[in-house]
Amino acid sequence: MKVKNILVSQPPPVDLEKSPYTRLAEKYKLTIDYFKFIKIDGIPSKEFRQSRVNILDYSAVIFTSRQAVDHYFRIAKEVRADIPEDMKYFCISESTAYYLQNYIQFRKRKVFHGKQTFADLMTVIKKHKDDKYLFPCSEIHKQDIPDALKKEGIEFEKAVIYRTLACDLSKIDIESYDMLVFFSPSGVKSLFKNFPDFEQKKQIVATFGKTTATAAKDAGLKLTVIAPSQAAPSMSMAIEQFVKEANKRKR
Repeated sequence: MKVKNILVSQPPPVDLEKSPYTRLAEKYKLTIDYFKFIKIDGIPSKEFRQSRVNILDYSAVIFTSRQAVDHYFRIAKEVRADIPEDMKYFCISESTAYYLQNYIQFRKRKVFHGKQTFADLMTVIKKHKDDKYLFPCSEIHKQDIPDALKKEGIEFEKAVIYRTLACDLSKIDIESYDMLVFFSPSGVKSLFKNFPDFEQKKQIVATFGKTTATAAKDAGLKLTVIAPSQAAPSMSMAIEQFVKEANKRKR
């Protein structure tokens, strides 16, 4: 199947001109549209209090996203928890770590980060086994993170501080796209919430990450483009490899 139209289930990149998707569209004469499939809603402080989690009972926090950072400090402000200066922060990536500068004075002695995966970060956490960790997260989160912490005997508590909800996709003509690109299980759920009778037919489905791929397969979708891989560490590279080959073939 020749690919002409692609729907990416995310908002447009901040710097669209420099995006690898823009280069991809120009190189292969594609139409690439962006539409946010999910939105983040913060848990109200009243509901958070009912969880009986006290932010100040913990000496360290694990952040796996910028959303977690934003809502952690929002909740702290709403419940009037004065975060101590010696609080330690363990972040999934360097970019998430530097994002903390929006809320704290950045000091390397209390901010730690992995390369990009939780396995990398776990190596750092194991060096601080005596700390008591708080894991702020969505109600939908990767179970492998709590599992890894339990396996290593790390004392921690989950704190659900935001929800991932489906956006309204009624303005999208979903059948007009040759390829649909997903980055999270929530994006897949949003597709079927908005289009409960959706049938894939000849459409190409691309997914990024193991949990997204699993969610798509569980939903009955056939996957053609799966990233990351050794040959294609990014979604844009995986799409390019497929488009390059597919568009060579005759219809």
